[in-house]
Amino acid sequence: MGHRMFVAVLLPEEIREELERFLEPRPGLAWSDPAQWHLTLAFCADIDDWRLDDLIDRLTAVARKHEPFRLTLTGAGAFPSVERAKVLWAGVEQPEELPLHSLAAGARSAANASGCCPDGARFRPHLTLARLRGSGDATHWLHVLDTFTSSDWQVREIALVESFLGQGRQGRARHEVMARIPLGSGDERWWARSGD
Repeated sequence: MGHRMFVAVLLPEEIREELERFLEPRPGLAWSDPAQWHLTLAFCADIDDWRLDDLIDRLTAVARKHEPFRLTLTGAGAFPSVERAKVLWAGVEQPEELPLHSLAAGARSAANASGCCPDGARFRPHLTLARLRGSGDATHWLHVLDTFTSSDWQVREIALVESFLGQGRQGRARHEVMARIPLGSGDERWWARSGD
């Protein structure tokens, strides 16, 4: 079995803390682990070890084409629908020129070119906040979550993250950052793969 991985924009600590403070006094849902909050750009369920270096090289080429940009968390939604919600999520402010969609398309293209078979679902930028047992009407929770807007922050990098199912707290997945790849065409190129 290969690596279960995703390419993502990770939240800086100060934004994570803002969202944590907002959710803390709101019992009633099993909120996801703040340490794992992220915006998934591409997901690959099974990557062979020997494909990783090629994938990182291709992601680095994609990241070079995108200068750092600013992002804000705002709005909320539910999958698959508000009436039959199984997942609650926070959204992002999306001006027309926001490069997040282009970055996601590039990450998926890099994964495809590396033979890593990314998930083909349509890209919808979101940060998973809670998974509901069964499904139910999430109207009340969306009204609450809709009142949150984070400070904006500068996205300077993307991350390649490995997910280990069932190895985290309370039987959740454990996430381990394998590489951090800076955006932009600056001279300082680096990536840090764990174990090197």
